[in-house]
Amino acid sequence: MSDLHLHRHHDHSHAVKGGHSSQRKVGIAALVTFTFMFAEIAGGLISGSLALLADAAHMLTDAGSLALAWVGYALARRPADVSRTFGFSRFKVLAAFTNGLLLLGLGVWIVYEAVHRVLEPQPVLSGMMFWVAVAGLVVNVALFAMLQGGHGHHHGHDHAHGHSHDLNMKGALLHVLGDMLGSVAAIAAAIVIYVSGWTLIDPILSVFVALLLLIGAVPIIRRSAHILLQGTPDGVDLQQVADTLVNELDDVRIVHHVHSWTLTGEEKLITLHVVPVDRSRAIEVIPKVRELLKSRFGIDHATIELDVEPLGCDMGPSDDQIAIAGHTAPSADHR
Repeated sequence: MSDLHLHRHHDHSHAVKGGHSSQRKVGIAALVTFTFMFAEIAGGLISGSLALLADAAHMLTDAGSLALAWVGYALARRPADVSRTFGFSRFKVLAAFTNGLLLLGLGVWIVYEAVHRVLEPQPVLSGMMFWVAVAGLVVNVALFAMLQGGHGHHHGHDHAHGHSHDLNMKGALLHVLGDMLGSVAAIAAAIVIYVSGWTLIDPILSVFVALLLLIGAVPIIRRSAHILLQGTPDGVDLQQVADTLVNELDDVRIVHHVHSWTLTGEEKLITLHVVPVDRSRAIEVIPKVRELLKSRFGIDHATIELDVEPLGCDMGPSDDQIAIAGHTAPSADHR
């Protein structure tokens, strides 16, 4: 009986390795964030500060999102099986997409509540607001430094080149950064209210923080959605890939049906059809194609199908075909 070949061979498993440190830090951040959230809720309710309440709501969202990120790291290390041959590594991308949506929704809510506060101003206890915000800033700065350290210096054995593309950690950092900005805004608003009594500064600064969150959430959503939709990886031009194989390998006559995607934004995968020049030596083409794909485009996992029959009517023009050497390419940048 032959064994099913899952995508976990050698040191090239698609389940992300070496994420224990990041997972631990994200878990600590989730617990600390959830705990301090209650202090901000109490401070916001007693002081009447929208900035504190908005930051508390953000911290609640953060706690859930960070917990989701923690689960993402845990699942990403689970090995592949017969029902999930690529493992669970893409759960991190799903977590990042969810985090982005939560940030987007939170930003919209803060803007809505701020407009309501501008139309109907409410008194604010600046003293309590100030000290709660200062405590929140200290907590968030410590959490951001801890997470940023893991994000910038973690080097896995297989994916050291792609650690900057860890969307899960980027989403977690963005959440904590939003909390830091919220705390700074609350401190500034408390000072202005204490000095001048101008309470409108509270919702105004809350809107400013909300806009920053919205601006930061959109790239996370766009990038993670692109990966989930099997979009072509950054830096991979499918037409260029096909042209390079045909122009630089004398044994290759035509390249078509090229598809490339990424599981998590780190590794690149590709499938393609190759028509060799000499059919009798067709099998020798595969290692040459594989090596060129790796050296030129950084694609480590390639599934190559040899077409030894002439291109016939069954391979007419289609939106997913890239053909070279006399055949047109309806979509030069199939994404």
